[in-house]
Amino acid sequence: MKTYLDCLPCFMSQALRAGRIATTDERKIKALLDDVGCLTKEIPMENTPPETGDLIYQKVREITGIQDPFKQIKKQHIHEALALYPKLKQIVNDSSNKLLTAIRIAIAGNIIDLGVGKEFDILEDVNRVLKQDFAIFDFEEFTAQLEKAESILYLGDNAGESVFDKILIEELRKPVTYVVREIPVINDVTFEDAIRSGLDKVAEIVSSGSSAPGTILKLCNDDFLYRFNHADFIISKGQGNYEGLSNVQRSVFFLLIAKCHVIANDLKVRENDIVLKAN
Repeated sequence: MKTYLDCLPCFMSQALRAGRIATTDERKIKALLDDVGCLTKEIPMENTPPETGDLIYQKVREITGIQDPFKQIKKQHIHEALALYPKLKQIVNDSSNKLLTAIRIAIAGNIIDLGVGKEFDILEDVNRVLKQDFAIFDFEEFTAQLEKAESILYLGDNAGESVFDKILIEELRKPVTYVVREIPVINDVTFEDAIRSGLDKVAEIVSSGSSAPGTILKLCNDDFLYRFNHADFIISKGQGNYEGLSNVQRSVFFLLIAKCHVIANDLKVRENDIVLKAN
């Protein structure tokens, strides 16, 4: 997905939000905003938003000196999600279509996104998504390809959401490789976060090799690229991964909530719609 004009003020908002979480030193925050302003002036509009996000969060780390500003917030989200895990598992077990219910729960977890700057209530959003109609619903194709697949490559998105991913992985009933970010960026899931979420019990965990808040193939390591190019079945969670992979010539299933109007317009859905889309 290309960068739209409405992405530019969002980049500045993300920088300000991350800066304030990282430090109370307003001089550092001002320096961060100055640098990000210069970055946005130069970025090609054909770049994907996560490519610019990668540069922004490099600046956050460089100027504030804080490598993981969202660390405590991520821990809290994982703690809250794990507390819900037994109830969510019961919802799946009691449903008439366990796989579809697990997909809905995994998508509901996508609301845990600090990049878009929206308030959320995890339990309330789960209940909403369990009843909500899909704007794009390629479930038949999903199940047909899943049946033929021997293994699955699952591209993670946010910490906390990773617990919801675990519920879906348990219903896929195939060997799964779960992909995380190389280093902390926003509240995206890292190796440490995935372990804390319990994903090591249900999947092999690997890094994409990238620090971008989305899967940008040219920024990923050779191991991930081999896995991506040879995977039987790929699940991509969240907006950042969609932004990076929407134009890739590869079969990918996108699971997400369209949390901003730019993504919604690109997908031709409405804001806050839920999506299960075959690429």
